[in-house]
Amino acid sequence: MKKDISKTIKLISIFAFILLAMSCTSTKLYSWYDYQEDYYHFQKEADKDSLDDLIKTYQKIIDNQKETRGIVPPGIYADYGWLLAQSGKVKEAKEMLAKEIELYPESEVFVGSILKRLGK
Repeated sequence: MKKDISKTIKLISIFAFILLAMSCTSTKLYSWYDYQEDYYHFQKEADKDSLDDLIKTYQKIIDNQKETRGIVPPGIYADYGWLLAQSGKVKEAKEMLAKEIELYPESEVFVGSILKRLGK
């Protein structure tokens, strides 16, 4: 009887350790690249170089999603579309905003209002 309890406790301990080890691994859903830094510099400096860096980062995020979900993170198409609209590239902006709605339908109310402003 003691051997059975001891064996059971060992098995439970091993199982608990395995679960603990598995829960400690980091799963990245999206590839963000330098988005945080580039967006910060763009907001702080608002010059041509910081804008160019941010646009390159948007393109990298859109073109090279390598993480678990394999799709562009929520808000990226919308943010990029808004930036394009402010730059006068309305056609491209509308395309990005439409992609945001396509991937994330829950964003339609907000993104739809931006599209209305741009003359959908």
